[in-house]
Amino acid sequence: MLYDLTVPACRDGLNALSGELSRALAWGAANGIGELQFAVARLAPDMFPLAAQVRFACVQALQPLGRLGGIAVPEFAEDATDFAAMQDQIAATLALLDSIDRAALDGDLDRMVSFELPNGMVFDLSAFDYVRDWAAPQFAFHRTMAYAILRHMGVPLGKADYVSYMMRHLRPGTAPAA
Repeated sequence: MLYDLTVPACRDGLNALSGELSRALAWGAANGIGELQFAVARLAPDMFPLAAQVRFACVQALQPLGRLGGIAVPEFAEDATDFAAMQDQIAATLALLDSIDRAALDGDLDRMVSFELPNGMVFDLSAFDYVRDWAAPQFAFHRTMAYAILRHMGVPLGKADYVSYMMRHLRPGTAPAA
């Protein structure tokens, strides 16, 4: 169950984010907005920029692997400075997610998971509560912030881009005409 609540959702979200970055790169080139402008763009002065939001989305996709499955995950210590590096972070994260055996994450939903934030706060949760209350919301937040920054910069994205993975569930013949 924990695998199903983490790995597929993160994989879908990161694939959609990769597509959004590709669209942003092309749109930026056509509209005079450079990669560095995107990488450092932020929604508010006290928020992290796009490159950090992409890195954090990758980190948040991988943290459950370590905390729930004891799987060694790479550190992305630096923010990317261009689209290629952001795409590399996403690709590395997807490759690791694709290599995970469901049994590594599933197990006792009530087992305890503890973690400490850089500010010294320590949390103790059941594995299920950790996924529901921390892992899923953290991934969703950073993935959403990356999308919002791209929209803020003018990239013509919509909800269909954000949930592009839903097309695999579309009933044939029900898509609106162009």
